[in-house]
Amino acid sequence: MESINETVIEAQVLDALRTCFDPEIPVNVYELGLVYDVHVDSAGVVAIKMTLTSPHCPAVQSLPAEIETKVKAVPGVTDAKIDLVWDPPWDPSKMSEAARLQLGMM
Repeated sequence: MESINETVIEAQVLDALRTCFDPEIPVNVYELGLVYDVHVDSAGVVAIKMTLTSPHCPAVQSLPAEIETKVKAVPGVTDAKIDLVWDPPWDPSKMSEAARLQLGMM
């Protein structure tokens, strides 16, 4: 069972992810559905499994680095590990309702 601290850190990590934006789509990476999993362990290490809209995305180097920096800045986080995966591939169905509304896709 997760401790209160891990739950609080995870909520703050999700808030940090909502400040990171895909350079081509004006929606944050979390609402775009690019983040597949976030796990905070008892030592404060955050593991994020995520993808990008395409392997050819111009942000393939910069966006994971930006996310790592912002997550490491969350109080209580001791390290952040970003696992960039391509399976399952991203598609627009992974976007939140809020993202679809923002992009006029509803």
